[in-house]
Amino acid sequence: MAIKDIMGKFKGGDEYVEVNMEEEKTDKRLLIEVERLDNYADSDRLQRKVREGSILLVKIRDLKAKDMEELKRAVEKLRKTCLAINGDIAGMGDDWLILTPPSAKVHREQENA
Repeated sequence: MAIKDIMGKFKGGDEYVEVNMEEEKTDKRLLIEVERLDNYADSDRLQRKVREGSILLVKIRDLKAKDMEELKRAVEKLRKTCLAINGDIAGMGDDWLILTPPSAKVHREQENA
């Protein structure tokens, strides 16, 4: 309800005005999707999702065991996409990657020199 609508009601002699203070309820939690990279073709789907703003946890273990060269090509393709959109990509252990859109960044521990 606009301010002038409220003020108009008071001028009309109403003693009180009911104001609806209920806000639109939206889920403001951050969504992290768990995905698999089983072959090079999967990288297209993952690229699209990170470009759309999804944060992805990507399991790479199966492709790593099957074809290391294909894994390297897929990871390089995903890395270039993340760099192009100002996102981030990082390995988590030996079996997972995390890909983020520009709105998120992977925290990395500072190494003691």
